[in-house]
Amino acid sequence: MSTEESPLPRGRESGQAAVEAALTMPMVIFLVLGTLQLFMMLQARIMAEYAAFEAVRAGSRNHGNCVPMQHAALAGLLPSVTPYLGAGNSGASPAEKLAEAWSARIGSNPRQPDPRYVPGRGMDRKHDGPIFWLVREQPLAYSVPDPEDIDFDAPSGDGQRAKRLEVRLIYWYRLRIPFADWVISRMLLAHLGLRDYDAVNPLIPADNEAGWTKSSVTVINLDSLIRDELTSRVASGQYVFPIQATYGMRMMTPLRKEFFDTQNCEPTPEGL
Repeated sequence: MSTEESPLPRGRESGQAAVEAALTMPMVIFLVLGTLQLFMMLQARIMAEYAAFEAVRAGSRNHGNCVPMQHAALAGLLPSVTPYLGAGNSGASPAEKLAEAWSARIGSNPRQPDPRYVPGRGMDRKHDGPIFWLVREQPLAYSVPDPEDIDFDAPSGDGQRAKRLEVRLIYWYRLRIPFADWVISRMLLAHLGLRDYDAVNPLIPADNEAGWTKSSVTVINLDSLIRDELTSRVASGQYVFPIQATYGMRMMTPLRKEFFDTQNCEPTPEGL
């Protein structure tokens, strides 16, 4: 009589492989999609820095006016906001496609820009908040002289603080990769100490509690208004990531009081 053990039935082996695949597949998928999403976020970071530079440059040449600053910022961010050169977009030429994407987001009245997502096809239906916030950190509105300072470019004298324009741009970058957007958003909320997530772990379905508890780490340069906006958007299914960029430049034109009724450029809330 043979003493060798009989092999396991093939049905049991295939069942074990199926269970192992079910347990590991979410993690593998997230590693692939998450890596792709992180590279796209790095690209968005570069675009945000460029948009902040363009906004400051436009403001320094136009007396600190928010309208050209917002136009310049949106122009810098638009390639990462929408793939407007795709074959599915109307317009015969790249210039026409750019014009269509621009008008849909900046509005028809250039004096009242509306840098917002407009509900459209697919995932864009959920993303209807501002694309970016533009904060004028310097000069402060109350320090802008009236009438304008004709000696604004003098090396010394009154209005020294008002001779440099400094902005902070908060780019509400939309996470575009399915599944990775949902997971990264909840990880981010837990990391920032905004919300716990203790439901089923999406990366390990066999784990009934993800255990993504609020972090006690203090996150630098994340204002309460940004935290509230982030929490609100993720709760409504708008998976975004706040990318911040700053830039400063010496004024090329004198500041005008008429452009500083508010400190920040609409729709950016005051107090940032």
